[in-house]
Amino acid sequence: MTEQPDVLTDAGLLSPVRAGTPVEAAVCDRAWLQAMLDAEAALARAQAGLGTLPNAAADAITRAARADRLDLRALAVESRETANPVVGLVRALSRAVAADDPAAAEYVHRGSTSQDIFDTGAMLVAGRALRIVRADLTRVATALGELARRHRDTVMAGRTLALHAVPTTFGLKAAGWRQLVLEADARLGRLLDHGLPVSLGGAAGTLAGYLEYARIDGDGTAGTDGQPDPDDYLDRLLDAFASETGLARPVLPWHVLRTPVADLAAALAFTTGALAKMAVDVQTLSRTEVGEVAEPTAAGRGGSSAMPHKRNPVLATLVRSAALQVPVLAAGLTQCLVSEDERSGGVWQAEWQLLRECLRLAGGAACTAAELAEGLEVRPERMRANLELTGGGIVSERIAAVLAPRIGKATAQRVLSEASTVAARTARPLHDVLAGAPELHGRLSAAELAELCDPARYTGAAAALADRALRQTGT
Repeated sequence: MTEQPDVLTDAGLLSPVRAGTPVEAAVCDRAWLQAMLDAEAALARAQAGLGTLPNAAADAITRAARADRLDLRALAVESRETANPVVGLVRALSRAVAADDPAAAEYVHRGSTSQDIFDTGAMLVAGRALRIVRADLTRVATALGELARRHRDTVMAGRTLALHAVPTTFGLKAAGWRQLVLEADARLGRLLDHGLPVSLGGAAGTLAGYLEYARIDGDGTAGTDGQPDPDDYLDRLLDAFASETGLARPVLPWHVLRTPVADLAAALAFTTGALAKMAVDVQTLSRTEVGEVAEPTAAGRGGSSAMPHKRNPVLATLVRSAALQVPVLAAGLTQCLVSEDERSGGVWQAEWQLLRECLRLAGGAACTAAELAEGLEVRPERMRANLELTGGGIVSERIAAVLAPRIGKATAQRVLSEASTVAARTARPLHDVLAGAPELHGRLSAAELAELCDPARYTGAAAALADRALRQTGT
């Protein structure tokens, strides 16, 4: 029984973080098919520019290289017989070219091999997806920069091992989130600048087929034996192919040298992790008993099927879910560096779905994080109220430092420990308990102790660090 098309569609039901986001269209099956067709057309134009393929044939191939002219499902099924989709694609493209220009059909895929086309197409898909991701990362960084400026002096509890530690500012926290996002964007930018290469190797990485067709079909800058000069022709072919695709030129054919894919995996894993730092902090700060931030509202968002009173932090949850998946997928891609011989049997094929999932999860996470950062509700009054939960104990580090020169370090630690215990048991402010300690009589006034216990007066360089982060990144 033939399955119906709607049954075959991956609509994102099990991956809501990317459902409905722009990256879905950029990495879907049809987009991947179009990228491979773009690679075929670019290769034909590059060869034509070197005189080893008729210009009319390159034009015909370019006109026919449209995904809507091919049967996507048929190609997918046919790929089971060859372990990759390019063999069927070449046959289908050749038929489409022949329908317009029969003489041009013989020039389709001239001298090439399936991996050249698929890997070049994969880099085209990756580049298109990364541009979408980077646009959303820019949105995230811009929103977080504004939060850092606006809340430069908004005091909140710094937490270590889940408990109150010392005061910090929300501005510094937002600046830290932003710094990670900028670092992720820089990694993706470096890939787009020179890390996504064309693939050109021929059957076993020697480019012999390209050279042979250049000898037969063109003027190929012949060497002393009448053959095309390999260095000169391959330099020109690589330059032309890279120019036609907008991709980088590799040093060597990379059929089994999988650095480009491993680099993509690492950068995408870092990107989702960077975004998830903000997400997991938002989840924690959104807890009912904390309530220091809240996600932006939207109709129906955050609802519970069983608990109508809840508004769950769903955006943060989606971003975090992506960050838990991508590193696992990225490990699989990194593992594919272990490729045997001059062409792998199974390793190359194992990359495809892993790479696509990394791209669309990272793209979904970036889009979702942008919405989260742009609409995040910050609640300074809850931050201030939570600072009072320890009755001043959150600044015990400061008090210990001030008392040590006056009464000795060991005595200061003992007095502060005893006072903290009493303050916690009696719900009295720490400065009030300390004011009654005999060891401090005549050393610090009640007013001085109250000032020392004010969390707003013990944020260290938090504001300056936030300013520095914003200044050093040019905002």
